[in-house]
Amino acid sequence: MSGAVRSYAAVDLGASSGRVMVGRVGPGSLELTEAHRFANRPVRIPEGLRWDVLGLYAGVLDGLRAAGPVDSVGIDSWAVDHGLLDADGALLGNPVHYRDARTEGVAEKVWATVPAAELYAATGLQYAPFNTLYQLAAARSSAQFAQARRLLLIPDLLTYWLTGEQGTELTNASTTQLVDPRTRDWAYGVAERLDVDLGLFAPLRRPGDPAGLLRPEVLAETGLTGPVPVTAVASHDTASAVAAVPATQGRFAYICTGTWSLAGLELDAPVLTQESRAANFTNELGLDGTVRYLRNIMGLWLLQECVRAWGGPDLGPLLREAAAVPALRSVVDAGDEAFLAPGGMPERIAEACRTSGQPVPVTRGEVTRCILDSLALAHRRAVEDAQRLADHPVDVVHIVGGGTRNALLCQLTADACGLPVVAGATEAAALGNVLVQARTHGLAGDLASMRRLLTRTQPLTRYTPRGGTARWREAAARLATR
Repeated sequence: MSGAVRSYAAVDLGASSGRVMVGRVGPGSLELTEAHRFANRPVRIPEGLRWDVLGLYAGVLDGLRAAGPVDSVGIDSWAVDHGLLDADGALLGNPVHYRDARTEGVAEKVWATVPAAELYAATGLQYAPFNTLYQLAAARSSAQFAQARRLLLIPDLLTYWLTGEQGTELTNASTTQLVDPRTRDWAYGVAERLDVDLGLFAPLRRPGDPAGLLRPEVLAETGLTGPVPVTAVASHDTASAVAAVPATQGRFAYICTGTWSLAGLELDAPVLTQESRAANFTNELGLDGTVRYLRNIMGLWLLQECVRAWGGPDLGPLLREAAAVPALRSVVDAGDEAFLAPGGMPERIAEACRTSGQPVPVTRGEVTRCILDSLALAHRRAVEDAQRLADHPVDVVHIVGGGTRNALLCQLTADACGLPVVAGATEAAALGNVLVQARTHGLAGDLASMRRLLTRTQPLTRYTPRGGTARWREAAARLATR
């Protein structure tokens, strides 16, 4: 097998699109090509905002058909959301979207039983209104939940449909607020106090564990020749993306960019202090015993929603207009829950600037520059806070994911942090997905060797900070006083 080149299908589902990528891995080689890309369009029905999970599954099947012969399949996706199955294993309705309003005010009810400080000390998870724990609390009184006998997170649900086998992959399970990051097992005490039946969850899987074989019906529909194994990867897309950070030394921060920006550090142990909780940092589980210590930032969702509101103009001209706008003219808090829901984003950004006494962005270029400056400022704050809270200094910031294509955002992040930024790989989640599968065939080693392979095979762009950080400190202070 030493000279073999093998092919792996990486199903990578993001909040706005899905893709099936084919990774070809051999000794010292790694190539990634796109087999199929498809939209991920949530649907609003009378009951609320839902994922079109059947459309996503159809896209996965189309992608596997386009991929051709592969040695394994792995699935990663966004976190926290899930499908509920009845006693026969049938899906009880389309999964609820994390931006649905059903969890409004639910966290306070949970905290009445397990105070927020105790919950953080036990699970290390930052507060977010859509955490799976709060979704379960919101659903508890529903007829659908009463029928539920199994809960499968999105990648595990699709894996179940492909293979007929059920499991709960650990890196994604760590986003439910029901996992202890120290033991890397369920937080049994939290579940008991909140009357959460952990029997709803399928047994835990680790990245690299077998997840079954493609069912005969799937083979017939995709034209693949069996047996084709499905491998549990780091199924939270951020976990796969962090595994694909092309770092050459340990003193690095990362920012996984896309609909969200996930900015933080890779650690050996969680940080469970109350100072960390107050700073809203999360401790999610990563590959090979690591902890992803990070903060969720609203990310390019702000720009995506503006582009949608403007009728879908090309991004290139928008970024050129934004580059010509004076820096840091107006900034907003990119982590503000006011920007969580879809719709009316340009107006909400303008209103945030107006109420904070800053110049109101009017043109599309001004709004875009406000968003990018605000994201860079949020990246700076997250990187600075993470270093302080974890006592873990860094020398470089790695940006991976879709934001690597946005040169202006990468440069602004370097300027704001006062640190060099290395941008790449763009398809980090798919690459991390592929490399975990490749490890099952002996074609990739530990995390360090995986990253060495990435640095040799993936295009990387380095951005050097310009102009000092004084103006960024001033903008941060201005925002903090509003």
